[in-house]
Amino acid sequence: PTIVTDITDGVRLVDEEQFGPALPVMPFKEVEQVIEKANATHYGLGGSVWTNDIELGASVVSKLDCGTGWVNQHGSPGMFAPFGGAKWSGIGFEYGIWGLDAFVQYQVINISK
Repeated sequence: PTIVTDITDGVRLVDEEQFGPALPVMPFKEVEQVIEKANATHYGLGGSVWTNDIELGASVVSKLDCGTGWVNQHGSPGMFAPFGGAKWSGIGFEYGIWGLDAFVQYQVINISK
């Protein structure tokens, strides 16, 4: 992977969804600023938070508007976990019971005795 520093908004690597092995790293002063910036995009397939403070990481990742969140890791969510994105990312969820719902037509039947 390539870590890119000295990067700002307005650069495609920051503004667009990217799947390549490149990671833009931008400075911040307040955690809320990071959450706001991360959520101010049309994309939300996944997000990872890297920190020495696990509780803070869990708090931050739970506030990210993304389909899958990680703390101190990034990768596959697991075979039985749902996988999908938020906003313009993904096309619904796959895997697990949630993925099967995309292929199910529910029907409610009422019968009077």
